Amino acid sequence: MRPMAKTVAEVMTPNPVSVQPDALLQEAIQLLVENHIGGLPVIDHSGKLVGILSESDLMWQTTGVDMPAYILLLDSVIYLKNPGQYSQEIHKALGQLVRDVMTAKVITIGPGHTLREAAQRMHEKRIRRLPVVDDQGQVVGIVTRADILREMAQG
Repeated sequence: MRPMAKTVAEVMTPNPVSVQPDALLQEAIQLLVENHIGGLPVIDHSGKLVGILSESDLMWQTTGVDMPAYILLLDSVIYLKNPGQYSQEIHKALGQLVRDVMTAKVITIGPGHTLREAAQRMHEKRIRRLPVVDDQGQVVGIVTRADILREMAQG
């Protein structure tokens, strides 16, 4: 069988380490470090996916936020960047809970999809991991770029 013809279920890590949205950020960071992983599905009490916490989400904690560029014109402030985005960045930089920092809009895939579909989705969306969810939105696994590369190496 060609590696890219395999299904996501055949390659994914089942029952991935996850975190709840009300967990302290420090606890989530500890999970990432202890498990040598770069992201965590964020699930509610019923196991439904509500977000994802990745290394890039956590970078705001260290880098901080730059003030948006603006110009003054006739006593009016005109922002050259979206001030709403600045507000989101501030929230991430100051957040203490997973919900403050996580990405709520998550790209997912079902276990029956092919590995090729997973690879295409990751490439198009420029993401490193895809939570695998069943029809009820329950997290059943996670597939990463590294998983795909391992399959390619075996083929």
